[in-house]
Amino acid sequence: MAAVEIAVHDLHKAFGRKAVLRGVDLNIRAGDTVAIVGGSGCGKTVLLNHILGQLQPDRGYVAVVDHDDPAAPLRRLSDIGDLEIDRIHGHWGVVFQKNALFSGTVYDNIALWLREMKQMEDADIRPIAVRVLGVVGLRSDDDFLATDQHELSGGMAKRLAIARALAMSPVVLFYDEPTTGLDPSTSARMHDLIQATHDEVLPAGTTRTTVIITHDKDLLTRLRPRTVMLHEGRVFFDGPFEAFAANESEIVRPYFDLMPVLHERAAQPA
Repeated sequence: MAAVEIAVHDLHKAFGRKAVLRGVDLNIRAGDTVAIVGGSGCGKTVLLNHILGQLQPDRGYVAVVDHDDPAAPLRRLSDIGDLEIDRIHGHWGVVFQKNALFSGTVYDNIALWLREMKQMEDADIRPIAVRVLGVVGLRSDDDFLATDQHELSGGMAKRLAIARALAMSPVVLFYDEPTTGLDPSTSARMHDLIQATHDEVLPAGTTRTTVIITHDKDLLTRLRPRTVMLHEGRVFFDGPFEAFAANESEIVRPYFDLMPVLHERAAQPA
């Protein structure tokens, strides 16, 4: 059995009087593709933000592998400082729902993290940019690299966000609603891209781990990931997608049937 990459233990979080996480326990193993699903307000994004170290729990903890010392025990995020978290994040990639592209060009978006986190020079960044743009099916000529990110279509912007994440050669790749707002054809290509990037061979034979926050039933159907459903701040279901799709409980079945509506609703402006 693969080693645990991320361990979430008895995680609680409330905002004022509103309890969002009520004791989440979850182990994500190296090489897993995990889809975290559940109705609006169930705690998916709050859980992701705890895993990313952006929120501190009221109780419980998140522990992760330090890939600079992978033989060491899991590190609790609450026990390490911001600089160490940034170093751990150097082995992770995140694709946000709204892409969160930086102002500037296509090249700027790929280069910034490599400059800031890995102190790389343009001569070394350029080949990486060409490679990752090719992986996601985007051009890599000078004109495209100089294109302002505001000129990109929604699908191209999403691909650039994935290319930016891949430029870091991440061991763990997180996606927050990766197909929200995309048309069915572009979504299908995105499903295939997520699978292809998960299967990419990493240096030293490292296996990539993929974590996806989503309401996209078509994504689940195509990728058939391990599916974790949150309900009322706890893990209600954790198992293969096939078992999730066949589950007739009064919690899973209504949500499963409503997923296309929730996916469409997530694309609408707040």
